[in-house]
Amino acid sequence: MTDYCFYQKGKQLVVLKSAEMDAASQLVAQGFEKQFEEISATNEKNALARFADIRRDNQIDRENFLAGAGPMPLIGGLTAIVTSLVRKKEK
Repeated sequence: MTDYCFYQKGKQLVVLKSAEMDAASQLVAQGFEKQFEEISATNEKNALARFADIRRDNQIDRENFLAGAGPMPLIGGLTAIVTSLVRKKEK
């Protein structure tokens, strides 16, 4: 399998074999940014599909984290209120 790198400029995405250093340099000179992900695949189409899967999974993880992180301060506040009420009844 071949290793592939990804370069992005806006919404435009280019897939290159990792060994294609000259083409990579030209893309960077044109304003493309090398993406963090490097993928081993049998061809460019499979590498691009895997890259899309990774990005989609990252987006889902981010959304799930934010969905859980949003209510946490509310839960903490309610816990503090309940604790305060219980302590007042004990006195």
